[in-house]
Amino acid sequence: MSVIHSFEPWIGIEPRVLILGSMPGVKSLQAQCYYAHPRNAFWPIIDRLFGLDGPADCAERRRRFETLPLALWDVLQSCQRPGSLDASIVADSVRPNAIPRLLERHPSIGWLLFNGATAERLFQRHLLAGLPQSRQLSLRRLPSTSPAYAGMGFDEKLSHWSAAFAEAGINPEGCLSISKS
Repeated sequence: MSVIHSFEPWIGIEPRVLILGSMPGVKSLQAQCYYAHPRNAFWPIIDRLFGLDGPADCAERRRRFETLPLALWDVLQSCQRPGSLDASIVADSVRPNAIPRLLERHPSIGWLLFNGATAERLFQRHLLAGLPQSRQLSLRRLPSTSPAYAGMGFDEKLSHWSAAFAEAGINPEGCLSISKS
């Protein structure tokens, strides 16, 4: 089984929130773009909350995302995993991303939002102890946007994500003045 690798982080303007997934799925790896599976709710949620225009290719998605006060990355830098399911990650193959270093470079980040339980669990297991004690961070797990998580519908996921941004002090409507194409 071969090793798979995540992508570089996407960093918005003065990011206040870092959204962390676990590891890109097969469709995302093939497309070399975050959340590329057509049934993943991540981009529809971001688009709806921040008033961005709908479908776009990866380059346009990144351009739009980088105008927001958000950052996006994965907890894992690499691992072995057959298929796309987080449950299939081979535990002893896990290598985390340098999230503490990213947080040092971006002191404006005060919130970590985990896209699902696996991202949160992997972060706690591999990275939490390495964070500086002086750093005040709020951590919150959100319902996974993956199509594999069918325990919650889109509107309920949207509500949870919206509440998390509000709790983090991000008013998506305040971001609507950003130019859209």
